[in-house]
Amino acid sequence: MTDYRAPTTDMRFTMEHVVGLDDLIGLERFAHVDRDLLVGVLDEAGRFTSEVIAPLARVGDTVGSVRNPDGTVTTPPGYQEAYKQFVDAGWPAAGFPEEIGGGGLPWGVAVAVQEMVKSSDLGFSLCPMLTYGAVDMLAQHASEEQRATFLGKLVTGEWSGTMVLTESQAGSDVGALITKATPADDGTYRITGTKIFITWGEHDLTENVIHIVLARTPDAPTGTKGISCFIVPKFLVDSDGSIGERNDLTCVSIEEKIGIHSSPTCVLSFGDEGEGAVGYLIGEENQGMRYMFTMMNEARLSVGIEGLSLSERAYQQAAAYALERIQGRAIEGESRDPAAIVNHPDVRRMLMMMRANVEAMRGLLYRGALAMDMARYHDDEKVREESETLASIITPLGKAWASDLGVEMTSLGIQIHGGAGYIEETGAAQWWRDSRIAPIYEGTNGIQAMDLAMRRLPMEGGAAIRRILEEVADEAASLEGDLKPMGERLTAAVEATGQVAMTLGGWLLSGEYNNVLAGATPFLKMMGDTLGGWMLARGARAAAEGPDGYTEEFLSDRIATAVFYAEHVLSTVPGLVASATAGAQGLYEIADARLA
Repeated sequence: MTDYRAPTTDMRFTMEHVVGLDDLIGLERFAHVDRDLLVGVLDEAGRFTSEVIAPLARVGDTVGSVRNPDGTVTTPPGYQEAYKQFVDAGWPAAGFPEEIGGGGLPWGVAVAVQEMVKSSDLGFSLCPMLTYGAVDMLAQHASEEQRATFLGKLVTGEWSGTMVLTESQAGSDVGALITKATPADDGTYRITGTKIFITWGEHDLTENVIHIVLARTPDAPTGTKGISCFIVPKFLVDSDGSIGERNDLTCVSIEEKIGIHSSPTCVLSFGDEGEGAVGYLIGEENQGMRYMFTMMNEARLSVGIEGLSLSERAYQQAAAYALERIQGRAIEGESRDPAAIVNHPDVRRMLMMMRANVEAMRGLLYRGALAMDMARYHDDEKVREESETLASIITPLGKAWASDLGVEMTSLGIQIHGGAGYIEETGAAQWWRDSRIAPIYEGTNGIQAMDLAMRRLPMEGGAAIRRILEEVADEAASLEGDLKPMGERLTAAVEATGQVAMTLGGWLLSGEYNNVLAGATPFLKMMGDTLGGWMLARGARAAAEGPDGYTEEFLSDRIATAVFYAEHVLSTVPGLVASATAGAQGLYEIADARLA
């Protein structure tokens, strides 16, 4: 397993010249953010993650977190010390507003730090990731008293947060949950029931864990309309803010998973010892799904970053191996000496595919984070509205497209290692095993495709996605000289994606929903690849202009990577039209029973 080196130069280039960070730091709220601060934050985060967190990945994978007989969970050696350093350095708070105790950085910068933490050790990163979502949700929907009690230590990372939704009989159908919330005489509720798949639901890194729990109050409507949202702390908090007695909730087991072994995925039982765990209602009854989506949408972008992060880690290891592994001879040239496998065209193709997709993912996901900042803080209402729309489209798209690519790119990393990649000793397989959960997290990727096709596509009567595709088309048309062929391939991808959007939109209007859903996943793939090409095209055009602060080699490599992406990825987008527009009939030609 190779050491992790944070790609800070590419991160900075992406922010400065691809996603348009200047538009954000020109706002009064972020007047303190300049190039020197950006460089300093990225460099220090890169040093910290590579030196403190990345060495944990191997022990986290091999030792894992362990449930003790008393229901507590012990994390792998080194995790407590690393997490304390993480909190003491202020990294959990970096991207939150100063008015709630945060560091005041744009979320568009904080996601770069998040990428580094996830590349270093995905299992470790999931604890602060869920806390970020809890902070965002409580800041928007909790009462003043609740924010005063819980928010401060969640922002700093001294306490951690969880998202407690899933039940065994419900799965992705959250509306089928049956956990109960019974009103008590003191204005609180008593929570009873069992939840599964609770990431970092019990652990020893923080002194308290603040669970955000979905449950039903008595006489609540069926389905998602009857769900309420509650704060259920592991330890109750006294009026002076100090830790009180243990709440009535227990970790009854942790799941044995194919990856992310350091992350304890818990089965939590509420109310085993008495009337139930004490819970505090957030907002109004029966509004829980609306509140929880605040947390889920933030988490979905973070899950997309997992695909990017593990692809980056796998690429670094695969590239290092390809440079060192001597096997065979170069097929061209006079030398008959054994050669490093990096010289073989197919290995080179796989490495370039990994590199190009990493840069495409980084561009689109950073663009989504920037749109979130612009939607919250820009002075112009129209810009805020358009940014909110863009963020709402990139959220399901980026989550699904990037997490699918994460599985594909980490698999390529194993392939480059050959047989050694299938041996755990090299560590190459860990990145694939860790990546495999991301397409399932926070709503499976099929659900994200449904969201894109059924909810995002018809936004503004189809004008929202059309506006994005028109912007991409304008970018493609602006490419001249050596970049013109890239622009032509990007244009073809835009036209094919627009054609599918029109077809799916027509089916939506006529109520042919099965046809829409049959084409949703290939449509999402087309959108992702096309917008990824847009990001790379913007980077190539900027690199061709020769901005200061970057070497000639770096800039020429950015252009070469973008050209490769156009030739090998954008060129495949029109080929997905037939699949995306085939309709649902072929899916149902074989009777249900004969599929078994």
